[in-house]
Order: sequence, then structure tokens, then C-alpha cells
Amino acid sequence: MLEKLKESSGNVVGFQMTGKLTDFDYKAMEPEFEKTIEKYGKIRLLWHLEDFHGWEPKAIWDDYEYWRKYGKNMEMVAIVGNKQWEDWMAKLAKLFLKGTKYFDESQLEDAWAWLREGASK
Repeated sequence: MLEKLKESSGNVVGFQMTGKLTDFDYKAMEPEFEKTIEKYGKIRLLWHLEDFHGWEPKAIWDDYEYWRKYGKNMEMVAIVGNKQWEDWMAKLAKLFLKGTKYFDESQLEDAWAWLREGASK
């Protein structure tokens, strides 16, 4: 399941992911991506993974398509979670986007600050 976080503002947009991501979740995200990119040109994302169990098969393809379609517009990505594999996922994402950083659950506010202030922090 996917939910937009209320702390989102300007070109900094956050989503909380729980359970398994579905094709529907990606379709629900798209208007937010489009609106933010149209207005600001670049988007800074926060993925808050809480009790996250991965992707349904169709959603794996959607994830690839999102990186292909929106990757050039993703300025920074903060991944917040509390499992070792989520840190691994952040390292994998860095292969596509250098402005990617993993934050432990206890560092959620730091992740928001990093995105708002830019990669200089």
C-alpha cells in the first residue's frame, strides 16, 4: 500500500510504503510525479518503508518503468527503513541515481532535512 506523506511540500514528495507494492500503487503515484515535475522540473523523493514486503510481479515492471520514465527528473531519493535489505536497496538505487541515501527509521527527520537542504548535508 502507498500513502503520500503530509510532510511533502514543493518538489520534496514523500510516500509511505507498507505491505507489497502493487500496479495500482504505481498508477496512483503517477499524477503526483507529473504535477511536481511539471511545476519544478525536478523531484526529490522520500520512500518511507514500514513493514514493507516488496513488490507484486506487475509492480516490479512498473518500478523499472518509473526509473526509465522519471529517473532524469529525480534529483535526490531518501530511503527510510529499518531492515538491512532496505539499505541494500538504497545502494542498488545509487547505480541509477547518485543522489540516493539510506536513513534508519530513527533518522526520518534527518531524511526530510537532507532532501529539503540538498545533498550538501
